[in-house]
Amino acid sequence: MQLDLKITGGLVVDGSGGEPYRADVGIAGGKIVAVGEVAQAATRTIDAQGCIVTPGFVDIHTHYDGQATWDADLQPSASHGVTTCVMGSCGVGFAPVRPQDRDRLIKLFEGVEDIPGSALAEGIRWRWETFEEYMDAVDFGHTMDIVTQVTHDALRIYAMGDRALAGELATEDDLQTMKGLLRTALQAGAAGFSTGRTDNHRAADGSATPASEANHRELRTLAEAFEGLNHGVLQAVSDFDMERSPDAFDGEFDVLEQWIAGAPGHGVSISLMQRDLVPTQYQQILKRAEALAAGGVNIRVQVAPRGIGILIGLEATFHPFIGYPSYKKIAHLSLAERVATMRDPAFRAQLLAERSEPVAGDGSPIPPLVDRLLGAIDMIAGRIFRLGDNPNYEPTVQESLRADAMRQGRPTLEVIYDALLEQEGKELLYFPLYNYMGGNLEAVSEMLHHPLALPGLGDGGAHVGTICDASMPTFLLLYWARDRAKDQLPLARAVRMLTRETAEFLGLRDRGLLAPGLKADVNVIDLEHLRLFRPRLVQDLPAGGKRLLQDAAGYRATVVSGEVVSQNGQLTGARPGRVVRVGVG
Repeated sequence: MQLDLKITGGLVVDGSGGEPYRADVGIAGGKIVAVGEVAQAATRTIDAQGCIVTPGFVDIHTHYDGQATWDADLQPSASHGVTTCVMGSCGVGFAPVRPQDRDRLIKLFEGVEDIPGSALAEGIRWRWETFEEYMDAVDFGHTMDIVTQVTHDALRIYAMGDRALAGELATEDDLQTMKGLLRTALQAGAAGFSTGRTDNHRAADGSATPASEANHRELRTLAEAFEGLNHGVLQAVSDFDMERSPDAFDGEFDVLEQWIAGAPGHGVSISLMQRDLVPTQYQQILKRAEALAAGGVNIRVQVAPRGIGILIGLEATFHPFIGYPSYKKIAHLSLAERVATMRDPAFRAQLLAERSEPVAGDGSPIPPLVDRLLGAIDMIAGRIFRLGDNPNYEPTVQESLRADAMRQGRPTLEVIYDALLEQEGKELLYFPLYNYMGGNLEAVSEMLHHPLALPGLGDGGAHVGTICDASMPTFLLLYWARDRAKDQLPLARAVRMLTRETAEFLGLRDRGLLAPGLKADVNVIDLEHLRLFRPRLVQDLPAGGKRLLQDAAGYRATVVSGEVVSQNGQLTGARPGRVVRVGVG
């Protein structure tokens, strides 16, 4: 039999968690047909000498819901070994939708996920009303397969209209309408349902998200839509109200537990992170999750393999000086013009003598959290770092800009000001908000090594001007499986987490493992030379919108359904990815 593709001489890390072994991989008709010594000739051969060969990565937490309607490439994820992405996270999405509610969903997405509303308004090709029509609309060929989830915000607005945005509780008719819509979408192949219950998620006008207003009765009713189905997962993000009251945790988890109980036998994942104001919250979540798992619940926690934070820069969404009167006067200028002006000693002295004015509110997409951060910039500068050309995501406190200022005997704001002008204004400063207490990743290590952990929270397609965490699969491999000095993840375990475990959780049994008969989604990775570069800003979104992309070196090839979609860091133009209709057929 003539093969379509043969990958030869690589170290196969097959996704099972077993020890790596030397083998060839033969591919035909989009499927793996042989793993071992493959003698058949092939139309194309990839030499994997010096590389590991893994299944393609399954990213369970992205926000490409809008981007997927106009963009076939799905960057940044396509550069980081992802061959299957799951959209519709955190309760925000674009289906189902009535024509009169499209702008509402755009404003929600803009506020919660930091994607320019103008880019969404111009870019989204509205060719649907129902969720099933949405799946058809995005099924036109991408660099990777797409898995969809029904989102609580869209469902609530479709059923309740204005009342969903006014904080009203759903009526019995509303509940049955939402339940029916969710059931129909699941039967058509949606992988699950997501909800968002965090105060940090706000619409562009600062209002609460519709899902955050739902009570336990609504969640329980929606969970009942899964009854009798052999697929479907639940996903939730919550801050458990602990910033408002330390005693609120158990009450909120009880609500989620009742929700989970409404869909017995179905998997559920909850976002897990360490928060400064409640540093032990992640341990409380793990304790409650362990109890549920011991009772037979298929519960997992989504863990980010590095600090979750923001990138600060003159090209990014915000930086410490955006609220200063002098900066506002030059904000409209090009980067080069702003840098030149800011280097003028008189301008510099004038700006540094001013105080920041509020930047959030009045319809601004910038969240109120930014004003709180700006008001405490001198204090938090102990956790602001230069990212550099070879990004270090576990810098020490001594590498912070505040430490720089103390060593130089200068005001911290002056040091931050000068740092932003480095690299001709392209320097990015890294500020980890979560998972970085004590200036290290010790809490992440505890979370990542937990048996209930699934790698996630990369937010591909979201927060386009403040983060670029879609590179987390690459970071998990190069840092936790290669460079970490202690608490390393065994390579086979890291690959299994990125592939088989995420696929199995979603009910995708045709991928995540290199074995004959399974889908030919494969990565060929030069692990020794795998690295990340400094994120870069590109202006390629609709309506002239900007976003951060992060390149990687070391991916010799990424294969989707037997076609090479990326080679040596460059997309090939192949777009075999389709919408995966889970549980159908």
